[in-house]
Amino acid sequence: MELSTLNVMEWVGFDNYTALWEDERFWNALLNTITIGILSTVPQLLMALGLAHLLNYRLRGSTFFRVAALTPYATSVGAAALVFTMLFERDFGMINWMLGLVGIDNIDFENNKWAAQIAISTIVIWRWTGYNALLYLAAMQAIPRDRYEAAAIDGASRWQQFLKVTIPGIRATIVFTIVLSTIGATQLFGEPLIFGQGPNGITGGADNQYQTLGLLLYEEGWKNYQMGRAATVAWAMFLLLIVVFVVQRVVKRVLARRA
Repeated sequence: MELSTLNVMEWVGFDNYTALWEDERFWNALLNTITIGILSTVPQLLMALGLAHLLNYRLRGSTFFRVAALTPYATSVGAAALVFTMLFERDFGMINWMLGLVGIDNIDFENNKWAAQIAISTIVIWRWTGYNALLYLAAMQAIPRDRYEAAAIDGASRWQQFLKVTIPGIRATIVFTIVLSTIGATQLFGEPLIFGQGPNGITGGADNQYQTLGLLLYEEGWKNYQMGRAATVAWAMFLLLIVVFVVQRVVKRVLARRA
């Protein structure tokens, strides 16, 4: 069902799905969602794994560090996105100021496709790294200490213990965080919207260079008043999550057989 206004309806069958398949904006938004998801998820989970490994040791003031790691997650999306938008501002942002110290010219983060996507990914990384680190930490602390003792007796170094004991012990949690981060990346909306600083936020930049599926849904439904098309984008996002779920189940079964 497609709406040209909010009170006039016309039944169009599957035309919206056909139009979505042929719409370059949809494929662009899908590709942007995937690339931003990769740019934010991979570094985020690797950093969270390393941070959790450090917090797993008995450190002085470990409670403070654990609370500090969760603080970015408690920060609102709007506040975090506004601060990082100012940091990545072209003329007066701190990031460009720091780059200028090493002789790099100012980067227009908003209008450059990859620079914009990296900047948006940085916001996501900052907000979610600590949260995932605490998930990993909880899983690490559930690993019996006798496994580490046995590995140490066999002559395994700290790095070998991490690879052979810690990683297999938290494998299920790692798969869970990958799926959780993928779902979050698919629904990414607030960060790119605020990063656009105005009308360009809805379209994901002047050339849709960082428009995600969430922004496309919003644009179709609440800017163009095409509720039918917006619903079609929502169904596409739902099917994408189903694919992610199926892949997660397959990976989990493969890992379980190897264990």
